[in-house]
Amino acid sequence: MAETRRTPLLEIDNLSVTFRRRNSETRAVDGVSYSVAPGEIVGVVGESGSGKSVTVLALMGLLPRRGVEVGGQVRYNGRDLLSLSEGAMAKLRGPEIAMVFQDPISSLNPVVPIGVQVAEVLLAHTRTNRRDAMAESVELLRRCGIPDPERRLKEYPHQLSGGMRQRALIAMALACKPKLLICDEPTTALDVTIQAQVLELLKELVTDAGTAMIMITHDLGVVAGLCDQVNVMYSGRIVEAAPRVELFAHPRHRYTHGLLASIPRLDAPRGEPLHPIPGTPRDTIAWSKACAFAPRCLHATDECVHPDIGLAPLLDSPDDHPVRCVHPAEVTDG
Repeated sequence: MAETRRTPLLEIDNLSVTFRRRNSETRAVDGVSYSVAPGEIVGVVGESGSGKSVTVLALMGLLPRRGVEVGGQVRYNGRDLLSLSEGAMAKLRGPEIAMVFQDPISSLNPVVPIGVQVAEVLLAHTRTNRRDAMAESVELLRRCGIPDPERRLKEYPHQLSGGMRQRALIAMALACKPKLLICDEPTTALDVTIQAQVLELLKELVTDAGTAMIMITHDLGVVAGLCDQVNVMYSGRIVEAAPRVELFAHPRHRYTHGLLASIPRLDAPRGEPLHPIPGTPRDTIAWSKACAFAPRCLHATDECVHPDIGLAPLLDSPDDHPVRCVHPAEVTDG
């Protein structure tokens, strides 16, 4: 029997994002729906260009105003974020919703000391003076595992290692104790050892504070070690959703199978080749015409290249494991 999930803090309902140009338009996010509850880590996994980051940028209100059309609903504590004014949204960013971006070197101001950048978050969103904000910044850096935080407070981003810069970004995101933390591939540029330390830090924060977290990544190893619920995205849509253990034990969509098969395994026989997914993410069909993954799927049939398939919702299943596939693996592989 599937475990009953807690009441969601954030609910994304049929979210769509379309980028319009003079003679063309691109649907980057196409009817995405998922939720995250307090104390829960929801993973969103997929190749670059699948729409993972655009989804959270839309809910944060960080997409450009011109040339972008956003539809659907994003409910945070019952409030639709997409209907809020820029001023109202700005009040939520930091105290309620925070985000850790992918590249710390481009997210931090290169000419401002780390301590000042962390303290600015506290000064902007809390009733505190500069002296207390700097003292709190030291404690935040220490909590995030930065050694000798009093000295690091005065240093500039280029004087820190990649791991320390990422920890500084996490400290800034946690400064106001947000209820929802969004992590957009926060460990991509880090080596394996530092990556494990950062992920352990994030997991502890969720456990201790009951924070809801969205972890965006293309690394299934990160998903396996951190997430509770997993959403697999392809070409702007969620093609499979399941609890972590269920997804890795019984992947149903052919795209998920392909992602898992392309990862080297320590228990594989010596010399066994990897099995990459054919083609590239650009080899796709619009969801309005067919299953977008059909051109790269080795199990595609004529039935897959049909408008009714692309327009169909995720197919429900009794084990809380919906999938958007005509020939899911458990059916055809028997």
